[in-house]
Amino acid sequence: MNGMEKNKMNKLIIYTDGGARGNPGPAAIGFVIGTHADGGAGKEYSEYISETTNNVAEYKAVIFALKKAKSLLGGNKAKQAEVEVRSDSELLVSQMNGSYKIKEESLKMLFVDVWNLKTEFKGVSFAHIPREKNSRADALVNRELDSRLF
Repeated sequence: MNGMEKNKMNKLIIYTDGGARGNPGPAAIGFVIGTHADGGAGKEYSEYISETTNNVAEYKAVIFALKKAKSLLGGNKAKQAEVEVRSDSELLVSQMNGSYKIKEESLKMLFVDVWNLKTEFKGVSFAHIPREKNSRADALVNRELDSRLF
C-alpha cells in the first residue's frame, strides 16, 4: 500500500442530510460517520429537530455530526483527524467552501457554529454529492419524519 492509499483510508468521511416536510415544517437530521466511501460501515444517527427550514436542517445535521465525530474520536484523536463532510446540499457546501455568500440570517450563526467546530479537527473539507450517493443519510431523515407524522 502506498502512502496515498494510506492517507485516504485514515480520512473520516461523514455523510449528512437534513430535511423538512414543508418549508418550514417538521424537520429531522441524519448522518453516517464512517471511513468507507459508501458510508455503509459507519455509525448512523438521526434525530427529529422540530419545525424549521430545509437549509437550517442541513446545517444542523453537520453540527450534530461534527460534535458526534469529536465525541467518538476523543479530543486528542480529533485534533489529528482529517474529516470530509459529504452533503447533497449545494447551498451548504458552497457556503462552507466560500463560493456562496450567506444571505439568510438564520444560517449565519449556524455557519459560525460549523466554522468553530472545524477547529476541533486537523482539517475539515466539504464535498457536494448527488442525492443518490447520500441515500443512507436521506433514509435516516425520512425515518425520523415518518415516525413523527401521522
